Amino acid sequence: MKKVTILSFILFMAYGYSQKKKNGNIYLEHPALEMVDQMQQAWMAGDDAKVANFLSDDFKSYYGSNVNKDRKGQDKEAFLKQVKSLPEMLSYVSLKPTEGAYPDAIEYKESGTWVQTWDHMKAIHNKTGVKLDMPFHRLYKLDDDGKINTLINYYENRMFWEIGESQTDRKNGTIYNHHDNINSVRRMMGAFENSDFETAYSFLDEDCRFISLELPEGETMDLQQIKKRNEGIWQAYEFNSIDVIGYPDYLEYDLGDAKVVQSWWKFRLTRKSDGKKLTLPAMYIHDFNDEGKIVSSSAYLSTKILDSK
Repeated sequence: MKKVTILSFILFMAYGYSQKKKNGNIYLEHPALEMVDQMQQAWMAGDDAKVANFLSDDFKSYYGSNVNKDRKGQDKEAFLKQVKSLPEMLSYVSLKPTEGAYPDAIEYKESGTWVQTWDHMKAIHNKTGVKLDMPFHRLYKLDDDGKINTLINYYENRMFWEIGESQTDRKNGTIYNHHDNINSVRRMMGAFENSDFETAYSFLDEDCRFISLELPEGETMDLQQIKKRNEGIWQAYEFNSIDVIGYPDYLEYDLGDAKVVQSWWKFRLTRKSDGKKLTLPAMYIHDFNDEGKIVSSSAYLSTKILDSK
């Protein structure tokens, strides 16, 4: 039985290896790599005349993730117009290989020479200010004369969608200067000023998350942590007054259906250890749920002021 098992394993391995069939060669150094790099840098510079020298007359460019079965691609003339307009559309353009990646030249037995690149592009769109900071994967097919006759692009289209959406004005909800959610924030601050913690915390959802400039990125605090932190602050400082600056805004967004109060405050405190008077400016962004409870609190302030000598 053991001999049969070993023989079966050997036959399986031989069968597995017999399925391999070489279809060409991959090159780390190749004239096509240099040519594609020169073409791409001319493209980023908006040099349509130089780019044209690298393209065949029957050149076509495609977006690789396009699911339209009737797609025709972009011909040479249209592509060169796009290249020429690039400096008018974008500033601070750079295109470099993605960190850790490098281009390949592949000479296929059946379908000729291809170059594949993995690059990272950065730019600022001139009209809208949208920042492009994104990877691109491109496939270039060369004809027998060494010209590029096919370009296939793969990239995340979201940033270009944002550029398109930003071409015209669009409303994204309604701003209120008087609203019950504003009232809730003011009542909460008034309760904190008077050390009425039971009332102050009643405006918060039990699963509320708290964000601060002083927390490490991505970290939040929960309600129990906030209660413990506040207990220490109130033991060390007397809250003389919490005053609103200007007026709060309540924003009801169309996108995401968010309900947000943003407000500006001055905390006037006395440090109990030495009687020093302190003023702490703060901005808050409070997100509300449909039941009128605060589910997220973002604080923009610096508690280093409290350590003033």
